[in-house]
Amino acid sequence: MATPENKLAFDGGWEYSPAPESTDHIKVEKKYELFIGGDFVKPESGKYFNTINPATEERLSRVALANDADVDKAVKAARKAYRGPWSRMKPADRGKYIYRIARIIQERAREFAAIESLDGGKPIREARDVDVPLASAHFFYYAGWADKLEYAFPGRKVRPMGVAGQIIPWNFPLLMAAWKVAPALACGNTVVLKPAETTPLTAMKLAEVIADAGLPEGVVNIVTGAGDTGSSIVSHPGVDKIAFTGSTEVGRIIQRALAGSKKKYTLELGGKAANIIFADAAIDEAVEGIVNGIFFNQGHVCCAGSRLFVQESVAEQVIRKLKDRMETLIVGDPLDKNTDIGAINSKAQLETIQSYLDIGKQEGADIYQSACALPDKGYWCRPTLFTGVSQSNRVVQEEIFGPVLAIQTFRTFDEAISKANNTPYGLSGGVWTDKGAKIFRMTQSVRAGVVWANTFNKFDPTSPFGGYKESGIGREGGLHGLDAYLRLEA
Repeated sequence: MATPENKLAFDGGWEYSPAPESTDHIKVEKKYELFIGGDFVKPESGKYFNTINPATEERLSRVALANDADVDKAVKAARKAYRGPWSRMKPADRGKYIYRIARIIQERAREFAAIESLDGGKPIREARDVDVPLASAHFFYYAGWADKLEYAFPGRKVRPMGVAGQIIPWNFPLLMAAWKVAPALACGNTVVLKPAETTPLTAMKLAEVIADAGLPEGVVNIVTGAGDTGSSIVSHPGVDKIAFTGSTEVGRIIQRALAGSKKKYTLELGGKAANIIFADAAIDEAVEGIVNGIFFNQGHVCCAGSRLFVQESVAEQVIRKLKDRMETLIVGDPLDKNTDIGAINSKAQLETIQSYLDIGKQEGADIYQSACALPDKGYWCRPTLFTGVSQSNRVVQEEIFGPVLAIQTFRTFDEAISKANNTPYGLSGGVWTDKGAKIFRMTQSVRAGVVWANTFNKFDPTSPFGGYKESGIGREGGLHGLDAYLRLEA
């Protein structure tokens, strides 16, 4: 008999009762100022912008809009801290501060997860189980390196760069901040961080954590704003190092702006990852990995497995299982623990995704979308498959940043490699097979910074991450993440 608790449908399917995460434990201020020199200060212009909940289209808060004068103030505060208490501090003591940040993030994990879900539209399960634990793990990891840099680079003299300007995207707001802030501090640098304009709230919460951790004034400064604010950081003469994660188009602009400046930079840019399924793979496991790689994160990952190559003999089976699995995915309230696919981050991003769906159909591809119901308000996109595509189709070549998967088939190993590498990007890839030799051959042949085997989208602070070609320059994570923030001398 059906009960209110489990809602067993008469057709044999299941409908889960809502299981929303409480928001009683979080506090979102009506207005956020800039975090400069250890204090929250008003922007010079007096201007603010709204940050919107993409699931409801309601305003969450108003956030300060930083201009050139604010960025200058932040850079000067960072420079003062760098020349003052931070550089004079013993490396082991710097590590203690970073460790303290990690512990506070752990203690406030539920709050961070809920705010990340509210502000970014991602399912609470992803924020709770991936984003926040990984963010604290990065601070823990780099806290341990703070007094061991000479062991990381034996025979080299290590010196910090100075002031690091960091610009992060909206898809992993807290985690991207941790990726950049933690190694910069461990190496003895000070920071000016700009979060994405659509997801600034967890960065402002991070500012509260930094204040609570007692870091010297100006060691970390957080300025909010849009593209002009980021441009001010890039062009400021007082910034010694730029770290940017975002689109390839903006990365090119930054690279041109830095040419001849002698500033060190790392760019983690777009991707169009290839997921390759061989006939000898564990098909059910592979299908679940594909779903995890493109749908559970709404495709809002630069390394999302948005291109699927399936060996011809199992293609029909894989596509059928994918479609069946798509019909079980729940699209809806990001705060509901049952939700698999949350809201698209912004109206503008949803319009971009919709334009690519139209392009795919115009190019003659076959489109399949799940039959799930969508909420009346908010920014939503059903999980989507494109089949019958060719290498020249734009939905195959261009980054969509949405829950859209383009599927092609192959017959031979060499054909799979040729198709996988036929893209301007080279950030990540995946291979599914039960043959170890095939895995090793694949990882040597796919031109990508990270290649996962029989899994996808797995991260660890000890492992470097970054791409080739138009997917960027440099690496973050692991020892490589330290190198980016140091001057190494013989």
